[in-house]
Amino acid sequence: MTTSSCPAATAASPAPARCAPAPRRRRALALLGLATLLAACASTPSEPAPAAAAGPARPALVVFLVVDGLPMRQVSAVRHLLAPDGFARFLDRGAWYAEAHYGHAYTVTAAGHATLFTGASPQRHGVIGNDWRDRATGAPVYCTGDTAEHYLGSPTDKLDGTSPRNLQAETLGDVMRRADPRSKVIAVSGKDRGAILPAGRSGTAYMYMNDSGRFASSTYYMPAHPAWVEAYNATRPADRWFKAEWRPLLPREAYGDVVTDDPPWFGTRSGRLPATLGRGDAPDQIFYTLLLRSPYVDAMALDFARAAIDGEQLGRDAAPDLLAISLSGHDYVNHAFSAESLASYDHLLQLDRLLQDFFHDLDTRVGRDRYVAVLSADHGFMPAPEWARGRGLEAGRASSAQLLGRVNTALQARFGVPKLVREVSASALQLNPALLQQHGLDADTVADAARDALRGEPAVAAAYTRREMLAGAPAGAPFFAQMRRSWNAERSGDVPFALKPYWILSSSADGTTHGSPHREDTHVPILTWGPRWAGAGRVDSRVETVDIAPTLAGWLGLPPPAAAEGRPLPRPAR
Repeated sequence: MTTSSCPAATAASPAPARCAPAPRRRRALALLGLATLLAACASTPSEPAPAAAAGPARPALVVFLVVDGLPMRQVSAVRHLLAPDGFARFLDRGAWYAEAHYGHAYTVTAAGHATLFTGASPQRHGVIGNDWRDRATGAPVYCTGDTAEHYLGSPTDKLDGTSPRNLQAETLGDVMRRADPRSKVIAVSGKDRGAILPAGRSGTAYMYMNDSGRFASSTYYMPAHPAWVEAYNATRPADRWFKAEWRPLLPREAYGDVVTDDPPWFGTRSGRLPATLGRGDAPDQIFYTLLLRSPYVDAMALDFARAAIDGEQLGRDAAPDLLAISLSGHDYVNHAFSAESLASYDHLLQLDRLLQDFFHDLDTRVGRDRYVAVLSADHGFMPAPEWARGRGLEAGRASSAQLLGRVNTALQARFGVPKLVREVSASALQLNPALLQQHGLDADTVADAARDALRGEPAVAAAYTRREMLAGAPAGAPFFAQMRRSWNAERSGDVPFALKPYWILSSSADGTTHGSPHREDTHVPILTWGPRWAGAGRVDSRVETVDIAPTLAGWLGLPPPAAAEGRPLPRPAR
């Protein structure tokens, strides 16, 4: 199953700096090309249907869309290029929040998805990163990994995501199903964690399998797929994109001041459009994997969501349902080419047209006045350091392995013991408890020294210790509140740290990433549509992503998830 996990570095084995799919399905993607825009992109928006005289007191269906890796700055930049009824449905006729942010520091995919659907920070829901290291053993832990379960119809590797058992808080869907077991909760994504975490403990997750180009669930949810899933997969949905050409939706000059098609941070990957995806005589695993870095994995996710609406009869009865759709393609494009690339801008506009068609189908299948739609992102994106330096900003790439080595050298000089820091885990240094015990060293004293060494690193903006995380730092300590919301006492490391703006933790000279407490990574869209419940207009006051789940619960007449920290989003003034 495809993900883009970032395994932690160890003193013996440094972590790759950029999130990339690991083996077999989460290791680095090699771009052979990209594919053409969807034929459906040209469809026209639906005409507004008159509201029923007496609509439902609560929505029959909640459609929660997550665009993986979408910073709000991109939505603002392309607003004049949008179709009439894609993103514009939210911006022109819905309620949207211009200053929506994550309140936690380590802004990565799993933490973001868990926060959106629980209304809680990682400190409470426990998903501190895409992966982390077990504090006692140092063994890798994947956020949705569960060796007790396996995929249906696809091979399953040891760290593949198959269940939500690592999630420590209930989700909106869990609340819905507890209130009424007839409610259905379906989640679909190009990544396992993008489906499993939104589905929660009592929903059902389906994820894209890049060994076959199909969608599958796991044995945690069911022993076998329902007939509608088998029927969808029988069409071999990914194969329709083999040898297709991804052409820019608009003339090159329409995109404005975007970077060139092949700046240095693209590395050996060509990001030029048009480009063709697929080589050889027939689709293979390389082709199915490369679909992730194109608009077509999102087209398939939306098609699968249509099949779920019909197959599960979502929104058709008195019990409200939840359909969560995590659209993964934008994250893969941005990792490879940055949010400042032509490929990224065009991908967003392709997605805009796909959403327009999807909303038209929702209006027809469910009823325009019977559902609400919410769109957000799991994190934003840091520009490539080379892009930032070209604009006179201090920026750079810091290797996690080299950083780990320098801290260990400083600790060895003071305590006489090598490799006292065992690994970097979810943006924190993890001390080696066995070595501390063996040499009679006080963990707090060593952590203080490691923190001080980190603070001397040119890339590091802030670092604290476990003791400070538990006790609280002095008022005004930089980024402390955000870092504490990312820190879970049971799972997090001993010395959490955050990088300076425009710096990324990367041992590679190409691509870019996310994971900081800075605006580029925290500022994401919160867009809502459903006139009976959401209202319409722009809200400029700061809100946070933890506010979404309590808001949706309120619209459904339900209590918020138990660990939720947020409060209902304010309605627009008009």
